[in-house]
This record gives sequence, structure tokens and C-alpha cells, in this order.
Amino acid sequence: MYIDDTIAAIATPPGIGGVGIIRVSGKDSFPIVNSLFKSAGTVPLMDRQNRTIQYGTIVDPATNKTIDEVLVLLMKGPHSYTAEDVVEIQCHGGIVPVRQILKLLVNHDVRMAEAGEFTKRAFMNGRIDLTQAEAIIDIIEAKTEDSLSLAVSQLDGTVSSFVKDVREQLIAMIAHLEVTIDYPEEDIEDVTSQEVRDQLQPILKAMDELLSTANTGRLIRDGITTVIVGRPNAGKSSLMNALLRENRAIVTDIPGTTRDSIE
Repeated sequence: MYIDDTIAAIATPPGIGGVGIIRVSGKDSFPIVNSLFKSAGTVPLMDRQNRTIQYGTIVDPATNKTIDEVLVLLMKGPHSYTAEDVVEIQCHGGIVPVRQILKLLVNHDVRMAEAGEFTKRAFMNGRIDLTQAEAIIDIIEAKTEDSLSLAVSQLDGTVSSFVKDVREQLIAMIAHLEVTIDYPEEDIEDVTSQEVRDQLQPILKAMDELLSTANTGRLIRDGITTVIVGRPNAGKSSLMNALLRENRAIVTDIPGTTRDSIE
């Protein structure tokens, strides 16, 4: 499946900051941004070197009004996140300039991207597989160093490589079995049931080992919901601070000091 239109989205959190980023992806991303981008050079963005940063301004062609000074990053497909032509516009941080640039893009036949659509396109275009797409979400939502490390190990293709290897082994076994059944007259070595079991055993063992880590991985990713309950001044706050290894809750000899919910 190939997605034919060009999309854009704000890639930085809303609010005031040093830099605001708008990402554009699709077959028309270069010519559309080029129609809004002005710089000292006369070479169109489509003809400039890949993976370079260009300095200039975004200008509304209808009014010739400058929206902001920007840096434009050029990433030609398939060597980009979505495997499509991608342009990243970096402007000054803030709600107004970012939204104005996005609005200008939408007025020039760019569609607002749906939530997660850049990653969806990367998946649909074969840039990443399903396990890597899930890993990207886990990286974004990681709350601890361990959960981040786990997600990164999944993103680098470790799980994908294992699944691919198992799949190829099983396909080879099935192909051999089908050939011996369909062409008994050919001089092909027969495979006994015991040989099939012997070949499957290490595969099953490796799969069991991978599955055995699922619960641990889920705990690292999602954490454990724990409630500390006890009588006033029983040491709940002290226990919480000890578990967190920081003074998160006030500890005194006066009962009932901690009255609010603490997370």
C-alpha cells in the first residue's frame, strides 16, 4: 500500500521554546516547501544536496510577508524516517510562528497528519516493522532509564531479527516436507518425524526464552501500581522516600502530616 498525499505536523510540544519544528512528508514536500522558502541561493530545494541544512525565510507568496527565519533540513526518500521525501522546518519556538507556517503549508495542498501517521507511513513503506513501530511508542512514553533501554533494544531490530530467523527456518522446513510429499519419485532425502522434532526443538526453546521475558518487560515498561496504606505516623512517608531514594514526602513526628495524594 502506498500513501500518495503530502502531510505535515508540528513535531515539538505546544508552548514557548527556543525552537519549533514542523515536519513535512510526501512526494510533494520538496516543491511545496520550496514555493514558500526564500534564501540567498537560487537552486531549488529539490536540487540541493541531500541531508543538508538550508538557512532562509518562510514567506507567504500571496502577501509576500515573511513569517519567520528558518532552518530547513532536507531528507530525500527512501533514506528518511518515512522512506518518503521529508522536509523539516525549524523556526523560532512559540505558538504563533509554528502555527502560521503549518497553516501556510495546509493552504498549499498539504494535509494535517493524523496522530502517529509519520510512523504509520514508515511501517507501510517498509522502513520499520511492527515491533519497531511499537518500540518507537515505548521510547516516547518511557518513564525510566530501564524502560528506555528496553525500548531502544527493540528498536535496533533485535526482536525483528529473531522473528525473521525463526520464520525462515520454519519456511525451509515446510518447503522440504512439501517437496518430499508432492514429488516422492524425486531423489530427495525423506524427513522422519523424529528429525522434524529435533529441528523444532531449538526453535521452540528459543521462542520460550523470548516469551519468558514478556512479563518482566511489561513491568519495566508499565511499572507496578503500589499503594502504601497504614495508620497515621506508621512510617508510610519514610517507606516511600526509601523506595524512591529521595525525600519525596515530608517526614515528621506529628501524625497526619501527609494529607494529600502523592505520586
